[in-house]
This record gives sequence, structure tokens and C-alpha cells, in this order.
Amino acid sequence: PETGRLALYLLGLRATCPPPDPGSQRSLVTWLKYHLEEDWAGSRRHGHPLTSFYQYGLGILALCAHRKRVREEVIRRLLEAEHHHKFRHAGGSAVDTEAVVVLAFTCLERERLVRSRLAAELRAVRRRMRRRMVEEQRPDGFFGNVYSTPWAMQVFIASNMCQLQTVYGQAMAALLKNLDAFTITATMAQVLPVLHGRSYLDIASMRCQEEPDTLTPISPEPLPEMLGTMMVRLMVECPLPRCPQHQLYDQLVPAPAGASLLDVLRAAAAQEPHDFTFETQETPQGPFLVRVLGLEAQQQKRSYWQLLTDSSTSLQKGVAEYRPQDGDSIILRLSEW
Repeated sequence: PETGRLALYLLGLRATCPPPDPGSQRSLVTWLKYHLEEDWAGSRRHGHPLTSFYQYGLGILALCAHRKRVREEVIRRLLEAEHHHKFRHAGGSAVDTEAVVVLAFTCLERERLVRSRLAAELRAVRRRMRRRMVEEQRPDGFFGNVYSTPWAMQVFIASNMCQLQTVYGQAMAALLKNLDAFTITATMAQVLPVLHGRSYLDIASMRCQEEPDTLTPISPEPLPEMLGTMMVRLMVECPLPRCPQHQLYDQLVPAPAGASLLDVLRAAAAQEPHDFTFETQETPQGPFLVRVLGLEAQQQKRSYWQLLTDSSTSLQKGVAEYRPQDGDSIILRLSEW
């Protein structure tokens, strides 16, 4: 199901105040409702959506921003998942998922799209999840990682709590130091509202007739050309018992200086004897690594290809954004969440 992509499109459409065309928007809303049901129905035996709880919550948020009601059962699926701690990754957290769900619950209550009894339940869950976010802030100021931090900050903005929380100021300071991490449209769209003290909930309350048409296209400046070649050590790891041989690949890969990790992977695949293979999948957040050396990361098995710079340090950027330096080591590890 295209739940997340369609949800982001509908949020963006509402934010740009398009000319009134109820027919086309109604069709998109109907499709999103359909995908929400498909997302869940196709995975009842797994206890989680076919995509993820993140995309599922994003779908509810987008429908709320368009002031569309959803069935109570659809909302209660998220309540049940939170109650059984299904948002959280094994051994870690899922700040972005929890933040999206909190924003969706806040929107449903604010727009009065749920009955009073359910609204009270949503309010209690929101408070619990906000508390958890505060407790889990990292020493560097981030909530989760650099990309999930804007989501968490939107929660504080939507709750009118940003001025009362020192954690918000620490997160903003960390974010301002790492704005170069936001290089694709989807991640820019998450951080820009925060920099202006806004959240996605403000989309629902926009008065489009008052919005001036000030959007003008700009041509981005080309990245400076970097000359020379760098060497990157690329390793692939797969845990037991799935792989009897823990380390599947360990080679030095030459690539142009300033190349992205995605370019390094392409260079590795082009190297003789062509024993490195990989596949990516396009997502709203950019290319996502789904298969390496024939081993596939599967949503149903809650597995993914983790990107690390050493045995325990995860990358804070995706394969298209991260740019390794000469002499760096990169580990691709098949992990569970």
C-alpha cells in the first residue's frame, strides 16, 4: 500500500492552498482511506500494518488535516499498538512513529472528529508518549536521531509546550548545527515548519483565502565539484543463524571524492569480479537499501539494512545523503527492529 506517500501528498496539497477542486481531492481522500484498510487487512496475522505504524499514523493525520472522519476501529488499532509497545524497535525507540501518532491524536481531538470518550483516551496516551520522548532525549539533544527530532519538536509545538521544556531548546540547538542533513524534499518538509515554530497541525487550520501566492521556483546552486579519488572500506555483515559466515564482504572501494554512499555502493558493484550486488527502493525519504548480496530486508520479518560507521555507531543519514570521507569504513548490517 502507498499509505505514507499518499498521506504526505495530501498534507502537501492542503498546505499549498490549491484552487478549489473538491472532485479530485475527494478522490485522493477516498484512495487514502482505501489504502489504510488495505494496509491493515493484509497483515492481520502479523499484528502490524503491511507498511508500518509510522505510515499508518501518517495516513490518519493527513485525513484529519483535511477534516475527514475515520472509523473508530481505525484509531483504536493505534491505541492498541501503543498499549502493547509495538511502536518501539527492539532495543531502542521509535520517536518518529510515536510523534506522528501523537500529532494524529491531537488533530482528531482538536478538530472534534472523535467522540468525547475516545478523545479522553487519546489525551491520556498523548501525555504518556510525550513524557517518554522527554525521558529519551539523547545527550546530543536529538530525539531518536536527526530525522526523527523535527517530528518530536512538532509534538511540543502542537501541545504549546515548547517554551516550557528545556529539552526543546536543546533539540533546536542540535538541529541548527545539522541542517545540512536535510537535503531531500520529504525531510526538508519535516524540519521547515519547526524552524518557523509550526507543526503539521497548523495545516488543518489554515485559511487559504488569506494566503498570498508567493511561491516562486528557484534554481538550486550546483554542488562544488571535488577532484580526486577516495578509498572507502565497505563491509557487509549478517548475524547467525541466518548466515553461517558472519562477514560476507570486506573490500576497499575507490570512488570520486565527495561521492555519496549510494555512489560508493555503485562503484563497489562495478568492481571486478562483480561480487557485490545491492538494490534500493524509492521512498518519500529517498532511496532505501532493501537488498544486499541477494539478502532482502523484509518488513514482515522486521528486518532492515543498518548503516554504520563502526560496530556500534549508526549513520544519521540515508545512502543518498551520507558522504563518506577518504579512509572511512562503512558497515552494512542486516538487523532486526
